[in-house]
Amino acid sequence: MNELEEEKIREAFSQKNWQETKTENSWEIFKVMAEFVGGFEKLTKIGPCVTVFGSARTSPTHRYYKLAEEVAYQLTKKGFGIISGGGPGIMEAANKGAHFSGGKSVGLNIALPFEQYSNPFIDPDKLLTFDYFFVRKVMFMRYSQGYIVMPGGFGTLDELFEAITLIQTHKMVRFPIILMVKDYWQGLIDWIKNKALEEHNIKPDDMEIFSLVDTAEEAVKIVEEFYNRYAIKPNF
Repeated sequence: MNELEEEKIREAFSQKNWQETKTENSWEIFKVMAEFVGGFEKLTKIGPCVTVFGSARTSPTHRYYKLAEEVAYQLTKKGFGIISGGGPGIMEAANKGAHFSGGKSVGLNIALPFEQYSNPFIDPDKLLTFDYFFVRKVMFMRYSQGYIVMPGGFGTLDELFEAITLIQTHKMVRFPIILMVKDYWQGLIDWIKNKALEEHNIKPDDMEIFSLVDTAEEAVKIVEEFYNRYAIKPNF
């Protein structure tokens, strides 16, 4: 733990008078509201989109990067817009695929002290930058009609389980959740089956909320079949 982190902890525990608390909380509420309003205004008319989640640390030469680019390219050729977290790595790959296919390329960026910067393949009028992770996640869940989950770290897992939980609890429509690259996710899936399911912390049909695939073609087929089943039209 560095000095800055220690200072933040001490600040969190410091005593504040009522006026300081009220002022600080009031401004926080206004900042949160502003992010929600800005997001709603910009995203409400983007049409059917699929979100691609994945690591910010994936190199452009990595096979995961190329796979994310390919699935985004194919989806936008079918008329779906692409939403990403707006940063580098897998997010950049998804926006790049959408950009070069001529489709809608949306980026929901997050202000971080490291790693995150907006990639150059986002449509200029479809880039938003958030200070709050929870506001950003609301935008992902509210404006996506499908989720492609590429290999990633804690952030990707957070987004994946947010979508699964909202579908499991019927707080969100059962849109497709597609985990790509079987050998990356298989250990997690085995743990869920052998622990969470075996100990009755989830139900057997919860395992049907998501699909596991290896190719862009498989992922696109699942999204297309979902849209055809419900007679939903993509962006054209």
